[in-house]
This record gives sequence, C-alpha cells and structure tokens, in this order.
Amino acid sequence: MADVPGMPPTGQLLVGLARLGQAVRMEAWRNAGPHHLSPLQADIILLLQGRAGALRQGEIVTALASTPPTVSDAVKALRKKELLDASRDPGDARAMLLGLTPAGREEAARLHVQSERLGDAVAALAPDDFAAMLRGMTTLMRELQDRRAIPVSQMCLTCRFYVPRAHRDPERPHHCNFVDAPFGDAELRVTCPDHEPA
Repeated sequence: MADVPGMPPTGQLLVGLARLGQAVRMEAWRNAGPHHLSPLQADIILLLQGRAGALRQGEIVTALASTPPTVSDAVKALRKKELLDASRDPGDARAMLLGLTPAGREEAARLHVQSERLGDAVAALAPDDFAAMLRGMTTLMRELQDRRAIPVSQMCLTCRFYVPRAHRDPERPHHCNFVDAPFGDAELRVTCPDHEPA
C-alpha cells in the first residue's frame, strides 16, 4: 500500500481516535447539566465518585493528567457550586482532602447516565467489532501508561486479579480472580472499582 496517497494507516488511526475524543468531549459540554459543568469538572466528580475516599488535589491532577492550576480552578468552581467538600488531611495539615457533597453525589449519578447519541453509535458496532475495539483500546492505553504518556487507569490489564488467556473458550478466555469468573474481550474494564494494581 506504499502508493496509496495521504496519511499512513497509523496516522489515519490517530486522526480517528482524535475525532472520537472530540465527539465525547462535545457530548460532555452538551451534558453540562444544571450546574453548568465543564468537562474537567464532570471528570473530577466522576473520579471522586469512583473512589472509596476523598482525594488530595495532587492525586486528581495525576489521575486526570491535568495541571495543578487547571485542576485548582475547577475545584474552586465545584466548591462554589457546593458539589465538593474540602477537609484537612489528618496525615498532613497543609493538604486538603476533596470529596463529594450530597449534591455532588446526585450530580455524579446524573453524569453516569450514558449519552443516548454516543450509546447508539457504540450499539451500531457488531459484537466482534466491539470486542476488538475494546481489546485494542485497552492495549493502547496499557502501552501509553507504560510510556508514562497517560495516567494509570484502573483497568483489567493493570489489575492483579486479571489472568489473560486462562481459559480455552475463545469467547471467554480471560479470568477475573476477584469475581472468580471467566470473561471475554467485550467485557474488559477500562475502569473498575475493585481494581488492585498488579
């Protein structure tokens, strides 16, 4: 395919991923809700909702691959909207722990409702294409995490409970030791509350 004009296949894939990212971001702006959340503010709420306890602001910066000033501005806005609580860290009085208020938990529940537009687009994928896409995405994420290009996600590929290709069943080759069950590529998790680093 050396004589095909235009960008090489790798470039085509990267442009496609960027366009998909734009679609997700645009949908986040459309879903600003009653608190007029920016996509980063929504990301912070969902991150805190997915964690067992409060987080330091620096942990949020790392988890969302953002910058301290950008996260600081978003946190200030969320506190002003009464969606975040801040308390002193008992281990370090200089640090603040951030958690969701009851209104913040309500907003997190609203944000968890999937976009119909994006959900319908994903539902249009054939089951094999969906599984291949999820497998490919988790593999790319793992590679980027290993290169420290993105923060480590709580996904199967980085979890101590994940055993790849543990079963002969091609539909459900992997095993999760946490739930003690086999599963397939279409069930790979990009984020999981039961994740423990491998």
